[in-house]
Amino acid sequence: MELRHLRYFIAVAEELNFTRAAEKLHIAQPPLSQQIQHLEAELGFQLFRRTKRTVHLTAAGQVFFEEAGKILQQVDRAIQLGRQTSRGELGQLTIGFVSSSAHNVVPAILQAFRIRCPAVKLELHELTTNEQLQRLRFGQIDIGFVRPPVEEEGINSEIVFREPLIVALPETHPAADRTHLELRELSTEPFILFPRSQAAGLYDAIVSLCQQAGFSPIAAQEAIQMQTIVSLVAAEMGVAIVPASMQNFQRSGVVYKALPESTCIVAIALIWRSDPATVQRFLEVARQISGFEI
Repeated sequence: MELRHLRYFIAVAEELNFTRAAEKLHIAQPPLSQQIQHLEAELGFQLFRRTKRTVHLTAAGQVFFEEAGKILQQVDRAIQLGRQTSRGELGQLTIGFVSSSAHNVVPAILQAFRIRCPAVKLELHELTTNEQLQRLRFGQIDIGFVRPPVEEEGINSEIVFREPLIVALPETHPAADRTHLELRELSTEPFILFPRSQAAGLYDAIVSLCQQAGFSPIAAQEAIQMQTIVSLVAAEMGVAIVPASMQNFQRSGVVYKALPESTCIVAIALIWRSDPATVQRFLEVARQISGFEI
C-alpha cells in the first residue's frame, strides 16, 4: 500500500462518485476504479458498496476513511515540519551573550528572529566572552555574542556592531556637569575595570585609550558585568570607561561623557562553529539587522 492509494480512497469516500473523484485527482476514472479494487483486495475487506447509480461506504470503509484521514494529516504535518526544519524555521538555538550586548544589537536581532522564525525555541545565557568560547567548543551553545578578537581555530566570528568608548562618572564628580572632558584629567582617579582574563580585547582597548592620554589607569576594583561596573560608579567607587551603548542602561547616580580624543572603537562579534539550518537562518537575520556581511 502506498500513500497515493489512501489519497485515491479518500477522494472517492468524500465524493462518493468515481467520476468526480477522478476529476479531482486529475486521473482517468477506470484506473481509479482499478486502484480501489486493488486496495480492497490488499486490505481483505470491501470499502464501498457500488450500484449502477450510487456509491456508499461500508461500515469497515467508514472506519478506514476516518483513520486514513488521520494518517494523511500526520504525513502532511511531518512534511511541513521537515520543510520548516530544513529552512531553519523549526528547532532550538542556545545563544550566549556578553552583558553589554543586551544594550545594543542583541535585542533587535532577537526580536527580528522571533518574528521570522517563531517556531524556533531560543535559550539565552548571559556569559563572558571566555565562557562562551569554552561552551561553544563543547557544543553547549550554538551562537554567541562576544567582544572580539576571536582567534581560535574552528570558531567562526563576524562583527555585527561597533561603537566608541565613553566615560562613566558618579553624578557627584566635579566634571559631571561639564560639557567637555579630556581623558587625561582622570589620570589620578580610581578606575573600575573589566578583568582582562574575561575579555582581553575590551580590556586592551580601555588600557590603550588611557595610555594614549598619557597614563595607565589605577585599578580600584574589577567587575565582570558591565551593569555591575556602572553600579559601582554610581556608588562612587571610581570612574570607568565603558562602551557607548551602556548609556541605554538606566542607572541613577551615573553620568556619561563622550571623549573627543577617543578614536578607539570596540565591537560585538557573533561566534559559531557548525552551521545547521537554524544557525544559518539566525546569521541571515543578524546580517540584515546589523548591516554587516556575515
